[in-house]
Amino acid sequence: MDNKNLLKRMTFRWESFLLLLLVVEVLVFGLINPKFLIPRVLFGSINNFMTICIVSLFVTFVLITGGIDIQSGSIVGLTSIFIGVLWNDAGVNLYIACIMGLVLGSLCGMLSGFFVAYTHVQPMVVTLGGSFLYSGLALMITNFSSTESYKGISGFPSEFTAFVKGRVFGFIPNQMLLFLALVVLGYILLHRTTYGRQVFLCGVNPNAAEYCGIKTKRIVMSTYILSGMGASLAGILLTAYLGTAKTDLGKEITLPVITAVVLGGTSNLGGTGGVIGTALAALVIGVLRFGLSMINVNTQYLDIPVGILLVVAVGIRSMSSNPNIQRTLQAWKQKFLKPSKSFAG
Repeated sequence: MDNKNLLKRMTFRWESFLLLLLVVEVLVFGLINPKFLIPRVLFGSINNFMTICIVSLFVTFVLITGGIDIQSGSIVGLTSIFIGVLWNDAGVNLYIACIMGLVLGSLCGMLSGFFVAYTHVQPMVVTLGGSFLYSGLALMITNFSSTESYKGISGFPSEFTAFVKGRVFGFIPNQMLLFLALVVLGYILLHRTTYGRQVFLCGVNPNAAEYCGIKTKRIVMSTYILSGMGASLAGILLTAYLGTAKTDLGKEITLPVITAVVLGGTSNLGGTGGVIGTALAALVIGVLRFGLSMINVNTQYLDIPVGILLVVAVGIRSMSSNPNIQRTLQAWKQKFLKPSKSFAG
């Protein structure tokens, strides 16, 4: 019976559907363009959307508390130009500049998180303002550079770019291994620690969490700090991968990131979600965008299917919360999965 119950739970897990969807994408695009199935090409494509994967992991924490973070793309660009100017114009050691970049991203997240948690301003308004603020700061920092902003800062040492461009066994990117490590870390933090349980409780019922002695304001603010730090890490990796520091590196990631989090099973109303689902959804979106580009779909149309995924995911989430639909699904589940009874003749 235990094995049967485990099979039932696995069958109806949203993560199982996302994994199946990912396999279907690979097979379909592989049939259309056989080059897609070449291991070096398929795994190498992950480098192209690693920013989305990393940022979405930590934005998951924010959405579980009932918030939203649409400023991550601006923090990516701000971090990139910040470390570039520190290294190229201020003469700061590059790795120290990267650490300072992580601190900067954390401070950006903390600022927005403070206003969300302590002033009760809508997260959408705060992070939208943060998006403009951090984009403006990035442009202001370029004034301290001897390089024109539109050109970007390049010429980074090879040891800085070697890791993110390196591969294990000749086809598995180092960035993929780093992403898997972050998934494990995020899973443990969110699902296996007291802090993670507090994050969920803040999203389910903040008043009850406060009554239980949880410092809800601090927990909410901490999720924005994590999100800012994740965006900074993504900005550092993207800078190293492209070999160029620019202010606009993360300008197109907001829609894919939010879509990955919601498609991964995290409720836009807070209280439910998970890191594994977000990771799989980010891969689904990344492979979808790369596969469409491999079959010669114009890059300016790649956000269309992502937008459709977001609308569908939110629609399914809203429908699943409808009591009538829940009762219907429960009836179907009991009808088709209930063990058959043997009747004595």
